[in-house]
Amino acid sequence: MRHLITTKDLSNAEILGLFKDTEEFLDERPRSLLKGKTVTTIFFENSTRTLSSFETAAQRLDAKVLRLDVSRSSSSKGETLYDTAANLDAMGPSAIVMRHSKSGVPFKLARYVNCPVLNGGDGKHAHPTQALLDLFTIRKHFKGDIEGKTLIIVGDIKNSRVAASNIKLLTRFGIRVILVAPPHFMPTVNLPKCYNLDEGIEQAEIIMSLRTQTERHETQMYGSLKDYASDFCITKERIKDKKVIILHPGPVHRNIDISDEVLADERSLVLKQVKNGVAIRMAALKKLILEND
Repeated sequence: MRHLITTKDLSNAEILGLFKDTEEFLDERPRSLLKGKTVTTIFFENSTRTLSSFETAAQRLDAKVLRLDVSRSSSSKGETLYDTAANLDAMGPSAIVMRHSKSGVPFKLARYVNCPVLNGGDGKHAHPTQALLDLFTIRKHFKGDIEGKTLIIVGDIKNSRVAASNIKLLTRFGIRVILVAPPHFMPTVNLPKCYNLDEGIEQAEIIMSLRTQTERHETQMYGSLKDYASDFCITKERIKDKKVIILHPGPVHRNIDISDEVLADERSLVLKQVKNGVAIRMAALKKLILEND
């Protein structure tokens, strides 16, 4: 049984194969590749972008979508993960897309079901389809020539599953990653680090800004978001006319992560990431469901 829990579940060759399908799916035409299949989505953590992206992807492939309302499910009444998995499995889904606030839960669920599990984000651990769509967006912009490009990840890196997945994936494809954050947002990893945004931007060809993960902070980590923004917001004054592209996994805290002016700049590829995300998830659902058919 094949699952997509982390980006390590796919080889580089498989990822490039996914990207071929992704490119085709960008035309947004409906297809019947998954006609008769059912995709179940169960998100134990709030999501708009990822949930709607997966559901749109499934529907464009002609799969039926069953969204489980966690607030009304038995899991909110104390049902164990094993029982939740058993009940999900009994419905005979072709795939399950899951998000959970605790790291490792999708991996555990995958042990108890007879269909592919796709991780829509778990705790601080991983968000594989976000990293895949980020890599696809970068490759498409640079026409495949990404070896040796320098990317800075800016913000609350320590608490970000997006950063964790991107660090592992992008370095596999030859991208140089530099971490830019205040000390309390900096993870312990063997990568170049920078504590000053302006110094980081000087080196960057790609800027990936992150949302401050305030819901994952046990105590307040910065004096205020305004103080954080003064140090780490991506502004026009900082990037000037530099040849660079701007990415963000969303949702964007406007004028805290990225200024309004930069979001409207042609160098911002945030909306392209959203479009690419649906196509990536179409490719992932197609691959995992048909391989396990």
